[in-house]
Amino acid sequence: MSPHALYVTAAYTVTAIALAGLIGWILLDQRARKRELAELEAAGVRRRSDKGGERVS
Repeated sequence: MSPHALYVTAAYTVTAIALAGLIGWILLDQRARKRELAELEAAGVRRRSDKGGERVS
């Protein structure tokens, strides 16, 4: 494999790993935010967009 092909392959590999890491991080963070939202809703805190819910300041 030529040095240029090795460089390009390494660059694509590093980019793919970085993107996979970011996607994983986003999915884990989404799960955590959904869990926090469920806990808040269970505690009685409602969303501002929820017209029928009580308003907590």
